[in-house]
Amino acid sequence: MRQGGPLMIPIAICSVIMVALAMERMISLRRSRVIPKPFVKRFLQQMEEGSLDRQTALELCEENGSAVAQVFAGAVRKWGRPAVEVEQGIIDAGQRVTNGLRKYLRVFNGITTVTPLLGLLGTISGMIQAFNALALSDPAGRTRPQLLAEGIANALLTTAAGLSVAIPALILYLYFLGRVDRLVTEIDSLSEQLVPMICAEEMGNRPAKQAKSRRPRQEATTS
Repeated sequence: MRQGGPLMIPIAICSVIMVALAMERMISLRRSRVIPKPFVKRFLQQMEEGSLDRQTALELCEENGSAVAQVFAGAVRKWGRPAVEVEQGIIDAGQRVTNGLRKYLRVFNGITTVTPLLGLLGTISGMIQAFNALALSDPAGRTRPQLLAEGIANALLTTAAGLSVAIPALILYLYFLGRVDRLVTEIDSLSEQLVPMICAEEMGNRPAKQAKSRRPRQEATTS
């Protein structure tokens, strides 16, 4: 830090921010937290059985509070409407959820861009200082090549430090971005299973289907 100069301080701060946000995203983007399997399985099963009404289903989603529950809630709010409106509710809720899942990812991208520039600026400033020191050096002291080599070596420390922060930040950015995309795709797939259970078209056909299914039972009992 001392040899690299004052620009090593913001690079170090960026590295601390990167580590802190990486730990936070690792916890927040766990699949069990974003898409809790027990809740999804129980909710879809109860919806398929018809044991939930609109208010109860909405309360369950709000009580769970996970990302997939928020998207389910967006669909439940369109309960009994045409399938197009239900899907639009899923899309609107999905956009809000996606923005939440992508929280802080721009910070990783910013660190990837800023830290190499800070390192380059530190290197240029260090080289300017090295050449100035070389011009003002005492010819009777250390040799000019030795003095110049020491100055350039110290100046290059900031570039190395900037790259050592930027490369992991880029890897983390790509990793978390891919993880969010996979989670959003899975949430969308699960939400599509909910559409035929609550849309107006399917709910209008349910009484007819139930009547048809009851007729053979009645005929069998009378015979």
